Amino acid sequence: MTTTREHAAGGVPESRARGAGAGRSETPAVVRLLVLATFVVILNETVMINAIPRLMADMDVTEQAAQWLSTAFMLTMAAVIPVTGWFLQRVTTRRAYATAMGVFLAGTALASVAPVFEVLLLARIVQATGTAVMMPLLMTTLMTVVPEEDRGRVMGNVTMAISVAPAMGPAVSGLILQLGSWRLLFAAVLPVAALITWRGLARLENVGEPQAGTIDWFSVAAAALGFGSLVYGLSRFGQGGAVVPASIVAAGAVTIAVFAVRQLRLQRRDVPLLDLRVLRHPAYTLSLLLTALGFMAMMGSMILLPIYLQNLRGLTPLETGLLMMPGGLAMGLLGPAVGRLFDRFGGRMLIIPGAVGIVLALAGFTQISATMPYWQVLGLHSLLMVSLAAAFTPAFTLGLGALPAPLYSHGSSMLGTLQQVSAALGTALVVTVMAGRAESRMADGAAAALAQLDGMRLAFVVSAALSLAMVAVAFLLPRRVKAADESGAPEAPERVLEPAAF
Repeated sequence: MTTTREHAAGGVPESRARGAGAGRSETPAVVRLLVLATFVVILNETVMINAIPRLMADMDVTEQAAQWLSTAFMLTMAAVIPVTGWFLQRVTTRRAYATAMGVFLAGTALASVAPVFEVLLLARIVQATGTAVMMPLLMTTLMTVVPEEDRGRVMGNVTMAISVAPAMGPAVSGLILQLGSWRLLFAAVLPVAALITWRGLARLENVGEPQAGTIDWFSVAAAALGFGSLVYGLSRFGQGGAVVPASIVAAGAVTIAVFAVRQLRLQRRDVPLLDLRVLRHPAYTLSLLLTALGFMAMMGSMILLPIYLQNLRGLTPLETGLLMMPGGLAMGLLGPAVGRLFDRFGGRMLIIPGAVGIVLALAGFTQISATMPYWQVLGLHSLLMVSLAAAFTPAFTLGLGALPAPLYSHGSSMLGTLQQVSAALGTALVVTVMAGRAESRMADGAAAALAQLDGMRLAFVVSAALSLAMVAVAFLLPRRVKAADESGAPEAPERVLEPAAF
């Protein structure tokens, strides 16, 4: 029988949980392995962006069809992640890891030899299914084995996996595509992922004890249909016409509402697929909102900047990737440092300046022109990425740290789901605003290039305005939080400093 002290650590004896994180200079081996694996699998979410022109020629498909290789990946992630909270509570760490990486490897192998587009699309869906499990597994394990006073530093390493990997995808693919076929994107990843899987299974230890339970298949179907429809509808905006995308989004929203009502009923029997009691904790809810706004800003810039640099400035995909790479690298390299600062000073002194930096960077991009110096583009993009790192790491740590141990997996799953929805919403927003403004300007007689540039400026204005909400949320977050008790009742956050201070 699991004792109370064991249950508080997710089934791990307290001595072991603390021992795993002992020594503030060392990250637990289980977390290091999961960070590396998560980085590799999440990198694939955006790795196909630069390969679309090659695929269109090699497989004789339209641009709209080729875009499905990225859209389907995002859709699958949004549909599968809500199920991972239930899944991770019912299997061991090793089985969850083996399942996720095994499915990812199968999808990657299939993609590297796909003879036709339909097989490649199926392979991407299989890849995404494995990827969807890794981030919640990593976050849940971290919160279980790392003591509270050391979580900021370790969470800084996690930021690299879940935030930098998507940002690095286009740059990495641009470099690989210089060497040969788009198949190299998968052939290069396959041996690396296989080695990581082998090493992980050789060294990974189980964390926590599985809990027996049944699955509510209606909730599974509602989650897949609701979140999948929402992301798909958002991805359709900007492709001509708003009625169909809006209808799909509305249908997805209604289905998600049905899913939520179903979870509230299942919570009475303590068997929800995705436990919505995580939203009872104010620090978690606020961190979720701030993270969503941050991912919208990041994905919006990732869409707009390549269009600007390639369509209006004439850079190649490789040159575009190299120009955007320093920002992504800075974001990853600063993650551990941000985490150490969080452990020492708390979240407010990092999140507030980070949110302000995001606003300043996006405000700077509202001034883009056909002659803006490349160093200025590089500087603004780097400022945006560094500011996002300063906000993400403490937000993740504060949010999940406010939850009781039994809700870690559900909190991680909701965070991952919202990440996908926010990415789709950010993309849809900037593309729709840019396209609408460009069409309006062209109708007034403006040249196509100038009209598109004006559309980008307006899209950045809207993004900067939304990012102001991040500043407001940042001031509402506490410096530190105390974990809720096992009953799930939220405890008052620890506000060591006055509200007006960092």
